Amino acid sequence: MKQITLLGATGSIGIQTLEVIRLHPDHFSVYALAFGKNIEKALPLIKEFSPKVVVVQDKTIKEQVESEFPAIQVLLGTEGMIAASTAADVDVLVNAVMGSVGLPATLAAIEAQKVIAIANKETLVTAGHLVMEAANRYNVDLLPVDSEHSAIFQSLNGERPDTIERLVLTASGGSFRDKTREELKGVTVEDALNHPNWSMGAKITIDSASMMNKGLEVIEAHWLFDIPYEQIDVILHRESVIHSMVEYKDRSVIAQLGTPDMKVPIQYALTYPDRLDLSMTKRLNLEEIATLHFQPMDYERFRCLKLAFQAGKEGGSMTTVLNAANEQAVELFLKGKISFLDIETLIEQALESHQTIDKPDLDTILAIDQETRSQVCSYLK
Repeated sequence: MKQITLLGATGSIGIQTLEVIRLHPDHFSVYALAFGKNIEKALPLIKEFSPKVVVVQDKTIKEQVESEFPAIQVLLGTEGMIAASTAADVDVLVNAVMGSVGLPATLAAIEAQKVIAIANKETLVTAGHLVMEAANRYNVDLLPVDSEHSAIFQSLNGERPDTIERLVLTASGGSFRDKTREELKGVTVEDALNHPNWSMGAKITIDSASMMNKGLEVIEAHWLFDIPYEQIDVILHRESVIHSMVEYKDRSVIAQLGTPDMKVPIQYALTYPDRLDLSMTKRLNLEEIATLHFQPMDYERFRCLKLAFQAGKEGGSMTTVLNAANEQAVELFLKGKISFLDIETLIEQALESHQTIDKPDLDTILAIDQETRSQVCSYLK
């Protein structure tokens, strides 16, 4: 029985993680649930899974949860997430929060030698050098939950790192894969949220439409698998059946395939190195699909992906700026304050104005994160 702390319980990945836990009550139990402000969604989950600890964002929600569940310990904010992630009873931390807010808890859980199932790519994008140094120092498994990184992780099983030629991440292309840049000028938030293959939260769906999501995944892959950016490629693959591939020096290519269902990589991260039945997921039928499509990536069409590669190669604090600027710009777009193409413009302005710090510590990273968000907002004025 593995005891799980789940950060981001009411988000898309959090809900699907709980579906996996619900399917295997003999293998998993919930030690702690952390969520932001969606108390309507959280209350039934707390009642069903009976965690020992709940972590919330503000005092008002804390009081409401305490009144509903007086026997449960309710903690607050970053310190609460750290406490819930490092408790002695916890076996696995599932970091499924959106944005860089989950970084301190992840670093603390690594130090406490917990297994980390990481669905929060911003943690590695923002502070990959700190996270991987800590994981290596404490000999902690960092198990990817993203479908692309899980596919690479599975395709690397049993192979030597020095035999890898390149990693190939596949991208669906998002909501706007068939639109020209001219056609993108008038798109709405509703248009952007209409993803053709995956059911995800608002922020990640916008990132998929801009291709920043794939850019963040490239940076994450660089850190997770210790591969230079020059050996990471991205191709468009409409069907999202091949989730990613590894090419080896002998030109063999190993890929992981499956229907587009996030519960598959979530469960594998929780069960690794074992596998459990996942009957709720549709079986892949290649005869039914018949044809798979692939296209080369157009980095001028998808400028956010180009910016991500540039920031990754620059390294240091530049990826912190990339992530923070993107998070703030996406928030402004979702609120209707900027256009879709303004997202990449604001990110580029933030990157161009930043002076790279080579190996920033955690306090510096958090400060740069906040400064960048304020800077992006200031551009609107």
